[in-house]
Amino acid sequence: MINSVEFTERLQKVIDFYSESASSFAEKIGVQRSSISHILSGRNKPSLDFVMKVLHAYPEVEIYWLMNGKGNFPNEPKILESPNSNLKPTITPPQIRNTDSNSEIDKIVIFYKDGTFKSYKS
Repeated sequence: MINSVEFTERLQKVIDFYSESASSFAEKIGVQRSSISHILSGRNKPSLDFVMKVLHAYPEVEIYWLMNGKGNFPNEPKILESPNSNLKPTITPPQIRNTDSNSEIDKIVIFYKDGTFKSYKS
């Protein structure tokens, strides 16, 4: 069962982290300002719809952290595993370089929002 007091503290932490007012936060997640006020005051408990709207608007918020305080906020980047390999790739920033017309493409990698990816090698 969700602890309402601790949930409201975590929700307030999210609002403060993004430097939002209760009104701007409510607008961003698509609820009425009074909904935020009632949850923060402890009058109402958050609905599943409310929680899902927060998670959708703020992908850095992890559901387990928001609901019961387990996990991290903001969410730490995850290292993706290739379905075709047991190796974990390291996270490195993309390298941008000028190429001439004699360069050939060696590999194309497509990353999906669900954390999976496909790799195509020539």
